[in-house]
Amino acid sequence: MIVDATHTYSTRLSAGLGLVPETSRLLELWQPGMTTPALLKVAMDAGAFPSVSARRLRNIVIEAFGPRFLIEGGLPARFLKTVQGRIGAADFRHLLLVYTCRANPVLADFIREVYWTRYAAGQDTVLKDDAHAFVKRAVADGKTRLRWSDKNILRVSQYVLGACADFGLVGGMRNAGRVILPFRITPVVAGFLAHDLHFRGLGDNAVAQHPEWMLFGLHPGDTLNELKRLASKGQFILQAASGVVHIAWKYKSMEDLPDVLAAS
Repeated sequence: MIVDATHTYSTRLSAGLGLVPETSRLLELWQPGMTTPALLKVAMDAGAFPSVSARRLRNIVIEAFGPRFLIEGGLPARFLKTVQGRIGAADFRHLLLVYTCRANPVLADFIREVYWTRYAAGQDTVLKDDAHAFVKRAVADGKTRLRWSDKNILRVSQYVLGACADFGLVGGMRNAGRVILPFRITPVVAGFLAHDLHFRGLGDNAVAQHPEWMLFGLHPGDTLNELKRLASKGQFILQAASGVVHIAWKYKSMEDLPDVLAAS
C-alpha cells in the first residue's frame, strides 16, 4: 500500500523531538517575514543556544522548526508568537504538539493508533516493543518513501516515544516502556483546534469529525461534547441533530483568537 505523499513517514523527528524550550526561544527571535535561513543566522549571531553546536542548531531550525512552524508563510509561528506567554504552559505545549504532528505523520499516527489504544485497554505503559512494531508495520505497509533499515526503524520508534515524553503524554521508564500520563484536551486547545480547522476551509461536519481530535483521545461523540462546551462559553453557536453539525462562527479569522484563548 502506498499512502498519499503528504502522509509519508520520514525520519525528520531525528532533528529534534518536542523541542518545547527551543521552540519558545526561536519564536522570541523570529519576526514575521523572516525565512528559515534568516532565523538560523539570527539565532547563531545572538548566541541564543550557547550549549548547542552549530550543526545541531542548524538541524533544529532547518529540519524541525521550519517544517513545523514556518509553512504557509509562517502562519503557525505568527499565531504561536501572539499567544506565547498569554496561555498556560501546558496549553502552549499541546499547540506545539498539534503542529508537530502535522509535520510528522508518524508521530500523529503513533499517538492515535498505539498510545490511545493502550490507554483504552487500561494499560499503564506504552512499551518500546509497541513503538517498534508500529514503525516496522508502517514500513511494511509502504508508508515511507524508501524502505527503512532495521537501524532506522529502531531509531524512529525511539523518536516517537521520546516526542510523546516531551509533550507530556508519557513519563519515565517502567517495564521496558514509558508510563502513560493523564492527558486531556483543555478549553484553550479545543478552541484553537475547532477554529483552526474551520479557517482551513473545512465544513462544520468535517471539523467535528477531523482525526486531529484523536490526538487527545476524542472520538466524534467526545468532540461534539467539547464543541458544545465551547458554544456554551459563547465562542460560536452550535446546532447538532441526527449526526449533522452546523456552527455559526463568531470570529472572522485566527487573528481574532488569541484574546479569546487568553481569556479561556
